[in-house]
Amino acid sequence: MTLEIIPAIDLLGGRCVRLAQGDYDRVSVYGDDPAAVAASFVAAGAPRVHCVDLDGARAGRPHNRDAVRAIVAAAKDAPVQLGGGMRSLEAVDEALALGVERAILGTAALRDPELVRRAARRHPGRVAVGIDARGGRVAVEGWLETSDALAIDVARCFEDAGVAAIVYTEIARDGMGSGPDLDATAALAAAISIPVIASGGVGSEEHVRRAAATPGLAGLVIGKALYEGGVALGRALEIARGA
Repeated sequence: MTLEIIPAIDLLGGRCVRLAQGDYDRVSVYGDDPAAVAASFVAAGAPRVHCVDLDGARAGRPHNRDAVRAIVAAAKDAPVQLGGGMRSLEAVDEALALGVERAILGTAALRDPELVRRAARRHPGRVAVGIDARGGRVAVEGWLETSDALAIDVARCFEDAGVAAIVYTEIARDGMGSGPDLDATAALAAAISIPVIASGGVGSEEHVRRAAATPGLAGLVIGKALYEGGVALGRALEIARGA
């Protein structure tokens, strides 16, 4: 199975940004036109675009609808997956109605797992779970709170729920360029049958090579490294295909 390379667009106030370790006070702005960014990713060969509504994640309800709609239009045939602030079935319905292919539920996975199950039944193959962790423990509310729940236990709760994927982020690595936590991600992938996508920390081609060689890993989200030149998207796609 070829590792799916997924470029990321994080939205804050309608702009394309990245946070360092999920800290809203440590924001880097990369552009005022997220749709143009999405179009450039697809032109480079991206098979999918990962989008996070940071305002929504912090507020607990979706924001940035216009930006998401524009991203979907710019991505054309490349599917878009969206996370951030979806804590009701109505919010999931609304996100999918915007044209995104996959809705990612994070806080709801811990607070209201039955909501995830209902959403997955209602929209087969179009609901994923985002698990964001600090030291293996799940963080929620836009990463502002860390729970006592272990990431691997939360993931196991959804084995029979019909979710499309688990997007796993180690918050300490996110935006730092030190490499994703592949050991923890591989352990998670080995423990469940749901496809696992790694997110957070990619800073170089070597990190992409290591991810491509990691057993059980279905995808790799890359954000800051694409914007700051640590990794060229075309090169990352080549590495994944050649692994």
